[in-house]
Amino acid sequence: MNRRTPPRIAQELNCGNARCSCPVQPSGRQAGAGTFAVGSRYPTFSRAWACRHLGESMLRQSKRPVVLVVEDEALVRLGAASMVEDAGYEVIEAANADQAVKILETRDDIRVVFTDINMPGSMDGLKLAAAVRDRWPPIEIIVTTGRGLPNMSVLPERARVLMKPYLPFELEQALAALTAT
Repeated sequence: MNRRTPPRIAQELNCGNARCSCPVQPSGRQAGAGTFAVGSRYPTFSRAWACRHLGESMLRQSKRPVVLVVEDEALVRLGAASMVEDAGYEVIEAANADQAVKILETRDDIRVVFTDINMPGSMDGLKLAAAVRDRWPPIEIIVTTGRGLPNMSVLPERARVLMKPYLPFELEQALAALTAT
């Protein structure tokens, strides 16, 4: 079986839009008029070009639900992100509540915030959960802690609690219940 590798094209071309200076990187085969391919074996346009011309939200429409994981301990965050990804979700990570708020202000596709309660910074996970419920009501919230069950009266409406150490299937069940609609 002879596999043909598409030719490498070093020269960057213009996309054809007179008001644009972005590069189009053609592959070994060209797509038809008005079509594009991102992330395929032979992409016709670069992802950067598609994002600029089509908008990031258009590219996200067919993707998996997005979960923002907020955890100050890097190894715990990495493990949580891996569990979320293994459960079939797209993951965005934040090391503290301030980073999480900045991400939430720039993204409109986040469905769930999964946050630790005990974090350093200007706000802890409970304050972040309250801010999310106030500013972005449709976003679901899961809080986690290893320091005892939090006072349920301070949790925002519809928030769920997972105690550390949580198992992958527990996190997967909570995410599935919150993203079922």
